[in-house]
Amino acid sequence: MRRWPTPPGAASAPMRPMPSRIPTPTPMSADSLAGVSASASGSASASGSAAGSAASARSSGSARSAGSARSAGSARSTGSSGSAASAASAGSARSSGSARSSGSVRSAGFDLRHHGDAEVRGADAALTDLAVNVRAGTPPEWLKARIAASLDGLAAYPDGRAAREAVAARHGLPAGRVLLTAGAAEAFVLLARALPTRRPMVVHPQFTEPESALRDAGHTVERVVLDERDGFRLTPGAVPEDADLVVIGNPTNPTSVLHPADALAELARPGRTLVVDEAFMDAVPGERESLAGRTDVPGLVVLRSLTKTWGLAGLRIGYILAEPDTVTALERVQPLWPVSSPALVAAEACCTPSALAEAANAADRMAADRAHLADRLAELAEVRVCGPAAGSFLLIRLPGAAAIRTRLRELGFAVRRGDTFPGLGPDWLRLAVRDPATTDRFVIALAKAVAESAD
Repeated sequence: MRRWPTPPGAASAPMRPMPSRIPTPTPMSADSLAGVSASASGSASASGSAAGSAASARSSGSARSAGSARSAGSARSTGSSGSAASAASAGSARSSGSARSSGSVRSAGFDLRHHGDAEVRGADAALTDLAVNVRAGTPPEWLKARIAASLDGLAAYPDGRAAREAVAARHGLPAGRVLLTAGAAEAFVLLARALPTRRPMVVHPQFTEPESALRDAGHTVERVVLDERDGFRLTPGAVPEDADLVVIGNPTNPTSVLHPADALAELARPGRTLVVDEAFMDAVPGERESLAGRTDVPGLVVLRSLTKTWGLAGLRIGYILAEPDTVTALERVQPLWPVSSPALVAAEACCTPSALAEAANAADRMAADRAHLADRLAELAEVRVCGPAAGSFLLIRLPGAAAIRTRLRELGFAVRRGDTFPGLGPDWLRLAVRDPATTDRFVIALAKAVAESAD
């Protein structure tokens, strides 16, 4: 197995070629327009709800949005970049045996609305799941009991004050800097609708909902696509000075790269909103490189999710940490009572000292399990692992990954295709970290699929 070389200085090493920002043509295909229309019609409208009380912690439903416009395709610096983009354009329309995600939004050949859950829907739920980055064996029994107990109060409207205070205390912030949301993905919709951005920039490869939300809100979106040869790492100079909204993940999905907090803070500028998606930060031991508690970075917006560590994808709970004026602007575009009472109870419960200790222990175990997965993948010469990795998943590259992914399904395993992420192509797969026994079974299946593809 070959790994990406880690530059001296690890995460802070400068990139060699500057990621380029090449706008894609504004005209969209009929398929693209149909996808945007379908997504927009399916989104829950958040306008007209500003009259709601700011005293309750509100968040809009998990409506997702995306929009029209241009996106900047980077001149990718991998040797197969051209073919990868072409193949992704042709291949991202289908899911190779798995259910398609609804409301597809396409941009330059990338199906921005395809997510890992599409790999394990319906009958495919029986597959061993390495496609969804939710910690296995969750939610824990104590959390399920707390949520179940909240059902007795469903006749009352949700009151988010206690949960908002709990989140604020967990990060050492005043409650006015916290906004609860129906998952971190919903927060991107609020940002796209509430902020008057002129030149939004999304750093890729990363979670595609930020770009989708901006597109649905009618914004012209540009991309900074990071370089594979540099391990998909960022230098602040990669982002144009006049970008007034910058979105980046940390650790980044799907690359598992953890950017230094100081490097991200350097992206801040007067008049710029800097959005850092920390949905996977609680899976990083010590939450090192987090900006969640920082109040000295102008325009900073940090997004957090309780979905991944606590297994609450179906409950929808996350939050935004930002300057009070930004929180107020986002709150104005939310409908009333968008976070359910059970979700509010979960948010409060997951911020207790005992819950935080449990999450920290889970992060340590996950790091060990990730190392085991990387070591087992090292046995396969055809597999290249993007590293060093910090998230609860690994990004790998291997020839013929699309066909191998289909064969893995036949062998009982679901993995996340990589060709729907701008900056990647059909030779990429994302693997969720699982326990060592599951990893061992998976690597046996992967070796079999790779060997068969070579015949």
